[in-house]
Amino acid sequence: MENNLLSLIIFAPLAGAAINWFLGRRLRNEKFIGVIACGAVAVSTVVAFYLAFKSGGALRSTEPVFDNLWTWIQVGKFRADFGLAMDRLSGTYALFVTFVGFLIHVFAVGYMQKDQGFYRFFAFLNLFMFAMLTLVLADNFLLMFVGWEGVGLCSYLLIGYYIDRKEAGDAAKKAFITNRVGDWGFVMGIMLTFFLTGSISFFDKPAQGVTSALQTIAGMSAVDPFTWHAIFAGGVTSIAILLFIGAAGKSAQIPLYVWLPDAMAGPTPVSALIHAATMVTAGVYMIVRCSAIYTHAPTAMFVVAVIGAATALFAATIGLAQNDIKKVLAYSTISQLGYMFLACGLGAFTAAIFHVITHAFFKALLFLGSGSVIHGMHHEQDMRSMGGLKKYMPITFATMLTGWLAISGIPIFAGFFSKDEILWRTWSAGTFSLPSPPWSKALWFIGALTALLTAVYMTRMMVMTFWGSERFREKHVDHVDNASGIHDDAHHDDHAVHEPHESPWLMTAPLVVLAILSTIGGFIGVPYALGSLAGLHPTNYIEQTLGPVIAKVPGGKTESEPAAAEPIWLSHPPQTTDSAPAFVSLDETAASHSAEEIHGERLLALVSVAIAVLGIVFGWIIFRRRPLLALPRILENKYYVDEIYDATVINPINAGSREGLWKIFDVGVIDGFLHTIGEVVLEGGRAIRHLQGGFVRAYAAIILLGALAVIGFFAYYGVHAMRLLP
Repeated sequence: MENNLLSLIIFAPLAGAAINWFLGRRLRNEKFIGVIACGAVAVSTVVAFYLAFKSGGALRSTEPVFDNLWTWIQVGKFRADFGLAMDRLSGTYALFVTFVGFLIHVFAVGYMQKDQGFYRFFAFLNLFMFAMLTLVLADNFLLMFVGWEGVGLCSYLLIGYYIDRKEAGDAAKKAFITNRVGDWGFVMGIMLTFFLTGSISFFDKPAQGVTSALQTIAGMSAVDPFTWHAIFAGGVTSIAILLFIGAAGKSAQIPLYVWLPDAMAGPTPVSALIHAATMVTAGVYMIVRCSAIYTHAPTAMFVVAVIGAATALFAATIGLAQNDIKKVLAYSTISQLGYMFLACGLGAFTAAIFHVITHAFFKALLFLGSGSVIHGMHHEQDMRSMGGLKKYMPITFATMLTGWLAISGIPIFAGFFSKDEILWRTWSAGTFSLPSPPWSKALWFIGALTALLTAVYMTRMMVMTFWGSERFREKHVDHVDNASGIHDDAHHDDHAVHEPHESPWLMTAPLVVLAILSTIGGFIGVPYALGSLAGLHPTNYIEQTLGPVIAKVPGGKTESEPAAAEPIWLSHPPQTTDSAPAFVSLDETAASHSAEEIHGERLLALVSVAIAVLGIVFGWIIFRRRPLLALPRILENKYYVDEIYDATVINPINAGSREGLWKIFDVGVIDGFLHTIGEVVLEGGRAIRHLQGGFVRAYAAIILLGALAVIGFFAYYGVHAMRLLP
């Protein structure tokens, strides 16, 4: 179904960016700039919700909504359209990206007041939204890559927004270069996909002669064998691994996660936008979009699951010892992204997207809440200089409290349902993407330990910030992050004691909305085992919505409800055709679960709650008494990974480039060769110039010698020719 309004979703923020860049920079009127920036994203939000929920819309139908603007490239069999498509997956993403993005824009208007680059900031922020929505709504790999690179460029501009701060520039370059490493894998994966399928499209469009690369792979009956050799065989597994390299860069997974903590050098609204609902979840979106590829590549899925679990635990341990409030949340983001990749690697793609949604709510809340704290503390972000802020910032405290409980996994908050779903899927995973059953239990243990550590370090953050003594009244100690040297989020002129204050309504209103979503947002995915326990008629809306567009792992059921059914929550009228029924009865849902499965899921949920409570209690007891407790130095210095990278990668490349490429090859070989040619020509000219002495007799002698040489030449060959005659 064609709908030209779809392009309005991406072009409204682009128009906002252009207006603020060309007109806002002249007017320098903050109200005008803020209205344009927020209004552009509001237009995208309204149109996205309209196209998703209207009759026959993307979330009410199994058919995508298309908007094919033009044929971009067509060479031989290769065709790439500048075309947009909203199906149930991209529609779901578009909804929370635009809505959460709008709230962040509103918050930023209050946060960035009186900043000299106000127009520039919102032009970049709108441009980022354009790139992210292009990535999500693209109907082919190449246009997705345009959005993919666009968010990379905009992240560089936003992270390095404070152009007078060296650490901001270094962080921006680090993010840009690290992402380029991952993007190499993405590009190679796209090329290999076209080589194997002859297409780069996500959807079949028969009227335009376009076939889907994903459907072509999904139609393959053979699944790659579970062997390490399959990674290098040039088949589906190779595609999956290459695409995952791109996802690891964009979504900050081991070993390409190092850019994200340093990205905190940008303004806090940037951190909320990039690290909550948009850029860092692009890798998860891409893998779920390509689920048909991954369900034919069990080896690749195993790699995704193991790296996701390792990243989740690794980042959680580092988060325990960070003192910068934004750095704590940065490592928390890396850890939660690891959860999402763990779910993808086990075939629980819907659970991964569910956690993406809830994470967008509570992590945006926590980042914006930290921004409110930084604003109220006059740009102080070291938690060792905070404490006792609860009475000064009651709204910020109350809203961040819900985010803390949500990320810790406390019922009924949103994070509990999505995190519990991932842990259950991990525990009950089959052997398709795992070499043996014990792997699922080992990965569950890592996930559970990560959940425990998450509750501990988030409790530490809340205690150090809102409870305890008012350390901001004590003599200021210049606490500087050992690794980055970053002290605050903006220009910090002095170390005087300032009275904390609550943020203005433009900043607190988005916090309240996000706090509500962080509290009730998880009810879109209540599993049958837990919903039925409460005596409710449970409906897992997120699974029923995404089920028809996500591939299933062969040989096992990965969803907890019949995926082909139309969502109950859309009030779609019953179908009279041979398609799946529009409504799922309680009996049908119960029949899809065995008593053993229900009991097991309930028991695991109870264990998850116990882990969350234990982590909170443990963190409260330790850090309430000793908020400034020194933790192991290795954790505070992030396992010295940056130093190791510098020693093993960065410095050798710099030294090799300087000593080898520059001094030897550039200066010695290239410059040496060119200089030698120049010297030969110069010396030759010096020798020949003596022929031009300026004396007529010398010129006459030269002419005579030349004439004699010519006569002698012809005479010699004339005599030789006469001898050859008969």
